[in-house]
Amino acid sequence: MSRARPRKAPRRAGRKAKWALRGIRLPRYKAIKLEVTRALSSGRIAADEPLPTEKQLAARYGVSIGTVRRAMDELVAEHVVVRQQGRGTFLAPFSSERLLNRFWPVFRKDGEREIPIVQTLRFEEARADAETARALAVAEGAPIYRIVNLLLMGGNPVLLDEVRIARALLPGLTEENFVARENTMYGFYQSAYGINVIRVVDRLRGVAADAETARRFGIPAGSALLESMRIAYTFEDRPVESRRTLIHTQAYEYRNVIGGEVRIA
Repeated sequence: MSRARPRKAPRRAGRKAKWALRGIRLPRYKAIKLEVTRALSSGRIAADEPLPTEKQLAARYGVSIGTVRRAMDELVAEHVVVRQQGRGTFLAPFSSERLLNRFWPVFRKDGEREIPIVQTLRFEEARADAETARALAVAEGAPIYRIVNLLLMGGNPVLLDEVRIARALLPGLTEENFVARENTMYGFYQSAYGINVIRVVDRLRGVAADAETARRFGIPAGSALLESMRIAYTFEDRPVESRRTLIHTQAYEYRNVIGGEVRIA
């Protein structure tokens, strides 16, 4: 008499996510984090629109709520999303305070923070040279915007910015609507074009002020300045802008904070 074959145990719900995310060799919570990041980067979710709940995401990907929560905790820690009690989880908006706390490395030497006053000195369309093309991941000769800003703090010029952005990234941008923006540049990228800066890389070195820069700062030519070469990135490490900043460090300094944000008073 033949024995009946034992019935196979039903598949656990978690296997669904493993199949759905096949090819991503990451821990399951990292794969969920990547899927959420891709949804955010697609522009389908506006800054004022709540993300699906952790329960909804768990059901969608066939994983536990704890797995989703771990993924969302990392996105919160990286300042990509923010949790609002009683409302849900949202794409992190840009504000002057967030810019200062997250992406603004310039302090007065007494440790105080200041919101700079920005004067746009130049706005023009140009072509990407080889260095700019590498930084922005575009073809050499691709159309770009070149923007020069002078930033005043305490009534004095402290920073001179030259920003380069691929024209294809901000179609239709004009000097008029750029100057008329009501928030920071990163906030403008988000509100006007749905582009979210989530990471920057700064390279620093000391340089001497050339004659034109010295005139703008009101200092002798040859004075020591700090140069910061920055590339700002959005999701999936896509470059948004390259930025050369010259900093007059007589009363200000570049301060790198590791392990949390410094809150403005």
